[in-house]
Amino acid sequence: MHPTPPHTNRLLAESSPYLLQHAHNPVNWQAWNDAAWEQAVTENKLVLISIGYSACHWCHVMEKESFENEAVAEVMNAHFVCIKVDREERPDVDQLYMTAVQLMTGHGGWPLNCFATPDGRPIYGGTYFPKDKWTQVLHNLSAIWKTDPDKVYEYAAQLTEGVKRSELIVVKKDPPELFAKTLSECWKGWSSRIDTEEGGPQKAPKFPLPNNYQFLLHLSQSTLLSDKEREEITAHVRLTLHKMAFGGIYDQLGGGFARYSTDMLWKVPHFEKMLYDNAQLVTLYSEAWLSNPDPLYRKIVFETLHFIERELTSREGIAYSALDADSEGVEGKYYVWTPEELELLCGADFPLFSAYYSVNEIGHWEHSDYILLRKADDKTIGESFGLSATEVANKIELLKEKLLRKREERIRPGLDDKSLASWNGLLVIAYAQAYRAFGEERFLLAASRTATFLLTRFRKADGGLNHTYKNGKASINGFLEDYCFLIEGLLALYEVTFHVQWLESATALCDYVITHFHDPESGFFFFTSSLDKPMITRKMELSDNVIPASNSSMAKSLFLLGNLLEKNHYLELARHMLLQIQDEIARYGAGYSNWGILLIRMLEPLTEVAIVGKGVDEMRRTLQKHYFSNVIFAGSSSSSDLPLLKNRFQEGQTFIYVCRQKSCFAPVSTPEDALKLLNESDEI
Repeated sequence: MHPTPPHTNRLLAESSPYLLQHAHNPVNWQAWNDAAWEQAVTENKLVLISIGYSACHWCHVMEKESFENEAVAEVMNAHFVCIKVDREERPDVDQLYMTAVQLMTGHGGWPLNCFATPDGRPIYGGTYFPKDKWTQVLHNLSAIWKTDPDKVYEYAAQLTEGVKRSELIVVKKDPPELFAKTLSECWKGWSSRIDTEEGGPQKAPKFPLPNNYQFLLHLSQSTLLSDKEREEITAHVRLTLHKMAFGGIYDQLGGGFARYSTDMLWKVPHFEKMLYDNAQLVTLYSEAWLSNPDPLYRKIVFETLHFIERELTSREGIAYSALDADSEGVEGKYYVWTPEELELLCGADFPLFSAYYSVNEIGHWEHSDYILLRKADDKTIGESFGLSATEVANKIELLKEKLLRKREERIRPGLDDKSLASWNGLLVIAYAQAYRAFGEERFLLAASRTATFLLTRFRKADGGLNHTYKNGKASINGFLEDYCFLIEGLLALYEVTFHVQWLESATALCDYVITHFHDPESGFFFFTSSLDKPMITRKMELSDNVIPASNSSMAKSLFLLGNLLEKNHYLELARHMLLQIQDEIARYGAGYSNWGILLIRMLEPLTEVAIVGKGVDEMRRTLQKHYFSNVIFAGSSSSSDLPLLKNRFQEGQTFIYVCRQKSCFAPVSTPEDALKLLNESDEI
């Protein structure tokens, strides 16, 4: 039996794994709720908002050093109302106080610790604090609050005004038209910051940032750039995808990517594995396969989806959020190996395994631990051992299976077993794109299953979505990210199935978003619903990061839906948003890459492919094995009222209609003829 913990606070009643991690701290933590804020007002105390997530290594460090310390907890409890926030559960709270801390310190991250007045206005904050520094901060803030509260309120008012100003969008009344030169300017600035040896940006740490490379993939196929620019971009994308797949950031045994590399070599990962990263990377490698069918891309997609199915998917079929970086309190312990362990398991094949996975000075990390990573392909390795590439691949596969079984005997990293609508929406996109690229029916089934779960178990009575799900219960009113990524997933599903219910569900959610999130003044969308209780300001997401901005995602879906359904209102909303953002794409493309994809789609001639008739599925699968940067698909096996399909069905016949810029070629009856039309010039 486990001994009874000496302390228990109110977080024990929560479902978030991150909050539950702190349920037995001596700190009197509370969740973000009205009761906590009412207590702050009643007792006239400053509020500590401490934000993190379950897989955050430095969150664990600060907990161990400070929040488990009785003396530190005594000071916190005496002078502050202490609120713990799971940033993944409450991204709205995280965004608000992250902005405040960034304004104060010039940087942000997690753990995020922000102090506020009893009415929620921020006054001081930072990220990780060592224990002595943390104790000093607590004493200083409690002293100034006691002796000079007016000064605190004065600063709170100034900082809150700064937070509000950071959200102001100065709407251009007469913005310039969309320009192709924006894309050239974007690449010119971007190319000055790339790592031409290892791929990615020329800095550390290195984050995968999948959307950056999806944009560059689109850009590399665009006729809006010169041949030289396209060649440069293609080389950079291929180098980056190859280096990430060979690096320590990728789990060479079990599949899936860690959140980032701590160095410029993609060697030493920060070992946490997030659903949002892996879903987006599956989408990226699937799209890359369509333009360049490299067997490595296929391997990454299949192994990463297998990892998600094996380690991040519940029995109900919905995906969990993350795996911790730590195991037994040690970062990376679950994933690294000593040469002695490997030699015992690999036996006579240890020299081959060591050469293949760099169990040498290249793969050495710290102490006697090695990170498995690759430097050479199967053919090159085989030449050193007198083996063919196929023989090497077969031997390595058997050794991987053996080591993975052994690794699974270790104590696993902590699992964050809440499920988020937004991240599962990204997974729907990933499964749909993987199905399009590789034709595996199980990927399509997984996409459909996940989408159906989100549309039923996460659904509210008014047609909206909840944000999170655990233990059979959905909760927390949905944020814009929940809607936009699910809408994208539904549209991806429609394009690979032509099942109209996905299109109808996407449209219903889109209209719900316009009703509850749209800001008529700026033309953009708030992150929180009009139904949510107001905070000190209502934020918007505009710049793309490790996850694309919810506004750029919505703009892309409005553009796609607007064209599929011929809804000019949707198209006007998307165009207005992009016109306001265009200058930012030129200035800093890496922060506006999803907007960049939309810019390409709006500038290039849009091609519509409508397939109608009994052979629709086979023809769709044949055509969609190819990469197209600006083609939308619609189809039906019977008569349909969808604008792109209306009056095009002919009994007993299957026709493919290819239209560009609202002008159509004569219908054709084979995918081969359709491909010829798709590859012809823009002139009809």
